[in-house]
Amino acid sequence: MSQITIKASVNGSIEKVWEFWNNPEHIKNWAFASPDWHVLTADNDLREDRKFLTTMAAKDGSKSFDFSGTYSNIEKYKLIEYILEDGRKVKILFEGSGDNILITETFDAENTNPVEMQRVGWQAILDNFKRYTEQSSSFN
Repeated sequence: MSQITIKASVNGSIEKVWEFWNNPEHIKNWAFASPDWHVLTADNDLREDRKFLTTMAAKDGSKSFDFSGTYSNIEKYKLIEYILEDGRKVKILFEGSGDNILITETFDAENTNPVEMQRVGWQAILDNFKRYTEQSSSFN
């Protein structure tokens, strides 16, 4: 199984980046790849052996899907690892200091869609996270 790695440098403190990445109220604002999609529900229990579920849907109601998995390793402000429902593994690193955090996501590719399509889709979601986090002033 091949792996795909994507990255984004986010302007914000590690506390803000971590909060926006993991809080369902924020996840609803960025966890989709294009403006014609949105998040219907986001649940997140950020503890090892606990689950998350994000339901993404086209705004026109034509399609939706659940993105879910189980956390396998968490190091606050540094690392999140989880296993998706289909058994693929995902590793997310949060690195940096001050107000610049590099997020590196590495995930197992699935066999249905081309690797480049998967890379572009996941990168679009990560870029959406970066944009939302940098533009939001709702963090204290």
